[in-house]
Amino acid sequence: MAPKQAVRGRGAVAREREQEQAVRGVDRAARGAVARERGWRGARGVWALASLLVLGAVTAGCGIRTTSVPVDAGAAPSRLPCTLSGQDASEAPAPTTSAGPAVPVRVYLVCASALEAVERAVPSPSGRPAGEARSATARALLNQLLARPSEQEREAGFASHVEPPLAVSAGRPGDPAEVLRLSRQPEDLPATALSQLVCTYAENGVEAGDGTVVLGGPGDYPVRRYVCPAGQKERPESPVPTRSPAPGSGTGPGAPGSPPGPAGTGSPEAGGKEPDATESP
Repeated sequence: MAPKQAVRGRGAVAREREQEQAVRGVDRAARGAVARERGWRGARGVWALASLLVLGAVTAGCGIRTTSVPVDAGAAPSRLPCTLSGQDASEAPAPTTSAGPAVPVRVYLVCASALEAVERAVPSPSGRPAGEARSATARALLNQLLARPSEQEREAGFASHVEPPLAVSAGRPGDPAEVLRLSRQPEDLPATALSQLVCTYAENGVEAGDGTVVLGGPGDYPVRRYVCPAGQKERPESPVPTRSPAPGSGTGPGAPGSPPGPAGTGSPEAGGKEPDATESP
């Protein structure tokens, strides 16, 4: 009986070894699957990192700095020329109009959000009394601002913010000689339109002797002395500044019954400082 027991013992050992080998095979297969899964995840991570690096390099090459905060780059630069090509003024023939001889003038229009002068011609006021000639020139200049810019001017980017109905006349009885009366209160006009009017009048000899343009309206409010500094031409949408009148003239802001001045004009009612007030005559 001993030999049979020895044979059975060797068979049991062989079966145990086979079972151990099977278990080891399953373990190796499981470890291999885990390794492959880890390798796939690692590869995906590497590809994602590589993509980020490539994107960063492209962005840096374009000179663009990434930011999580919205950035206001400002308005796009204007491509409007704001210039007119034409014959040199020194070589141009004497201007004429349908009414006869004319005089050259410089009218301020709006281009690229600023005031730019264009050359025009208005009927000559020669032969008229000084006061009448002044008001006639003021009417002619206003008509130029009310007129639609020419095709060449429009192509260059010029426009006018002065719109009808609007008229100008000499002052009423009791007004100083330099006063011009508009059919609307000057402070009721859009700031850009008033800037065009004041700068055009100041450029063409319609201003008073102190360099101011004295304007009033149809109402009983006192007139104001407007000025056109260089900064007003650069920002015509800002309130047009005023200057104090000559002592005893009874005109301008601060006179009895004067309406509140627009903010930023420098009038005492606006709480601002009178521009060039020390230079007033």
